[in-house]
Amino acid sequence: MADSSSTYQAGGSGDQPKKSIIPGFGRFKVALSTVLTMEIIMQLAYIFEYPNCLIDGLRKADTTTSCALLMVSGMEERGQIAPHDISQLLDSLKEIGNPGTASTVQELFLKHTDIPIEEEGAHSQGVIRERGHSEAENEATVDRDHDEPSQKTVGAPASSMSTMSPTSSSLMPIAPELMGHLMNSMTPPGVNIAGSNNVVNISCHVQSTGSVQLATSSSQLDPVPSPGPVPTPDHVPPPNQESDVPDTMSTFIQELKETGKALYDKIQPIPYIKDELDSVDKVFIEVGLERRVGKDSWKKLGSYHDIFPKEKGNPRIQIIEGDPGYGKSTLALQMVYDWCNEVSGSPFSGPDILICLNLRQLKGITSIAQAIKQCSLPFDSKLKLLDVEQLISKSNIWVIFDAYDEYPDQHNKVNFVMQMLKGKIGQHVNILLTTRSSCIPPALGARTGRIRLTGFDNAAQERYIRKVVTGDDEEAVQKILEQFNINPILGDICQAPLFSAMYAHLAHEENMPHEIRSVTEFFGHMITCFHNHAQNKLSESGKSIEHLQTHANTHAALDKLAFEALTGKMQQLVWDQTLFIRELGEDFYKLYVDVGILVEDEVYDIALGKVAQLKKVVRFYHKLFCEWYAAYHLIKCVKSFRSWFYNFTKNIDPYDLQFVFRFACGLDQAGGSKVVKLVRKKEDGARFAVLCALELKEGSHDILTTVRGIVSSVIRINSNDSRLLQRSTIQLLELASQHKIPISEVVLFHSFSSVDPDSLPLVLHSGLCLPPLSTLQELVIFTEPGREVTVDEWTGILNYAKRCQLLKKLMFYWCLLPWMDSFPASLDNVEVVWAPWFCEYYSLRSGRWQNEDSGEILTRGAYDDLVTKFRERCSDTPWQERRRAERE
Repeated sequence: MADSSSTYQAGGSGDQPKKSIIPGFGRFKVALSTVLTMEIIMQLAYIFEYPNCLIDGLRKADTTTSCALLMVSGMEERGQIAPHDISQLLDSLKEIGNPGTASTVQELFLKHTDIPIEEEGAHSQGVIRERGHSEAENEATVDRDHDEPSQKTVGAPASSMSTMSPTSSSLMPIAPELMGHLMNSMTPPGVNIAGSNNVVNISCHVQSTGSVQLATSSSQLDPVPSPGPVPTPDHVPPPNQESDVPDTMSTFIQELKETGKALYDKIQPIPYIKDELDSVDKVFIEVGLERRVGKDSWKKLGSYHDIFPKEKGNPRIQIIEGDPGYGKSTLALQMVYDWCNEVSGSPFSGPDILICLNLRQLKGITSIAQAIKQCSLPFDSKLKLLDVEQLISKSNIWVIFDAYDEYPDQHNKVNFVMQMLKGKIGQHVNILLTTRSSCIPPALGARTGRIRLTGFDNAAQERYIRKVVTGDDEEAVQKILEQFNINPILGDICQAPLFSAMYAHLAHEENMPHEIRSVTEFFGHMITCFHNHAQNKLSESGKSIEHLQTHANTHAALDKLAFEALTGKMQQLVWDQTLFIRELGEDFYKLYVDVGILVEDEVYDIALGKVAQLKKVVRFYHKLFCEWYAAYHLIKCVKSFRSWFYNFTKNIDPYDLQFVFRFACGLDQAGGSKVVKLVRKKEDGARFAVLCALELKEGSHDILTTVRGIVSSVIRINSNDSRLLQRSTIQLLELASQHKIPISEVVLFHSFSSVDPDSLPLVLHSGLCLPPLSTLQELVIFTEPGREVTVDEWTGILNYAKRCQLLKKLMFYWCLLPWMDSFPASLDNVEVVWAPWFCEYYSLRSGRWQNEDSGEILTRGAYDDLVTKFRERCSDTPWQERRRAERE
């Protein structure tokens, strides 16, 4: 029995694993096309947000088979199915209410490719597990996988090998230094590891005493007896040596808590406030949290305590995503605080070990043990690397990987973080990974949990002001809150806790403008305040501030450095202090550190075979500041080299650098218009172009030209869009309507909530309102699947449609409309289409619903039958479940 093993080959083919070929995937695609009905295809196309032109092409296919083959091809091109993974397709089939089809597809995939869709913690290739041997001796065997052998040289990176403790069921990589010496010392005489063409099977025996033996055999060599003791370098302890630290676990926990306290005890709400650092619990306010429960469905959580549900079978890996400034790192530090202080009632005080690792510091680190040793333990720690490996292999351990979007090695496919996320190592570790919503790790298992941060609502903004800024000064509280109420755009910008905190502190100290209309204007004013504070401080001491003003306004070198850091192959957001000063100049550097835009840190630089050295590095206070200065360089390049910008945007997703692009649009009107025009041409670029366009100054010819281009395409307002994006979209639509610019089509996808009976706007689930748009030509409403629209809602929508003077088409999907005996005559010129589900369409003709396929008029009796059929088909949707619960 092969058990949980992998095959490695020595020599001949270099260091890279040979790419596996799945010959049965083509047969699977053909089989898949036979089970996709037209209804399923259309549902999937809308869920995957395919463009209208592609959906029309699917509808116009000659036969269902042709349509299915086109759909399969489209899914492969867009990554919804791949030779090794069809989990996205399976999840989507379940979401649209076709679990039976999902099961059939899964069986077809297994039949043709022999690849099972693995459950959480299931057997996976390359994972070494405990095999039931006695505690005296466990054996982890790296052997041949007879189904699909992969190749790897013995001389390949040592981090790919694994070891295990007698009590662990899942293992961490052995220390690279130790594995390197093991491999060199264990090689049989006469075998050239790096260049041999022989296939060598390797078995690694880990004794209960801690000793390690490595044996090799080859089909072309005689068996070689196991070699003698492993020679060990000075800086790596022998594997069989007992630790010289008494009670290593208590020492480990104590040192982790010391380091954790150093992290959470230096919160800096405003960059230039350095003499009043706070503990995280003094400033932490709960942000809005939602758990993903389907492709486009999210469920609100009551607290961060609910991130890891108590029910059995829930994911041990949780991705915590959020837009920039939404408090991901602050939340991570609050979890560390809970563990270090054993906060009662917090689930994060429960694990034996909780570790928070900032991923921007882990460049080149190849194992979790090395990361902990280097970043989470004191410099003078008594624990050795082997101690750490042994302790984490037998503990209830939770690891927080903070800021995946800043991880320099994220594009290295074999980085240890990705290996842990995929369950190839460290299967016993609970993982929380924070990242921007635009930078979710690829190819995660279907059972990985997703949590998103939705920011501060009005109540959270007020709690922060009272707790951190004003205390019991009621007048000061109301003064700050009034600014948010006067300008709802400012209130939406301050939905991001970082912006809300900065604005509240600055507004409390000085008069802040409330006429802010864009994120660029907001952030630019923040930067000006920081520089003014530094200049005032220096002026009070009687020193000249002329050089400060020069450096505040002239920062081209910093702009270029920031841009190259964000757009390079590997994001480099931490710099060696000496090199940084050499690049920018000492005066400039000191000013930006004093202002608080740059922050100095000390890290331990551990080079292989050398003693660890304390090293000074520098970084931006927040990644948003890096993006602010990078935007200056981007706009300079756009204005000078248009062809460069075109080529640049071909190779990136602008949304990964959304604030660089948005700031650039706000910093320069002419250059910003070019940015919006090129962004709009990207696939799915229309929604992002909305955010960029709203950074341009109102009233200019450029913005009206930009708006005209954007609204000529489909405008979507999704339920999971941020309030800022939704408000920006509504602003842009209103601007188009006011200037008589035709609006092609607006799609409300799961975002429609109700209709205001007085002023007739459509109310969204976010609480925002879409007013009647006089130039709107087509309105499409996708309700939540299974929704039953009431008579009042239906009447309100029809009255809204009457106010849209140029409206030509009104469409409803996934809902049950109420029976009406008559319809307003004013809708005679509007094509009204209703699809309770895909492939069954009704058109309103002469005040009656007519089936588009059969041409039959929908009678009251046929409508009653349709209601019964609708409720049966949608019985498992959340909306219908709530309807039944309310009636019981």
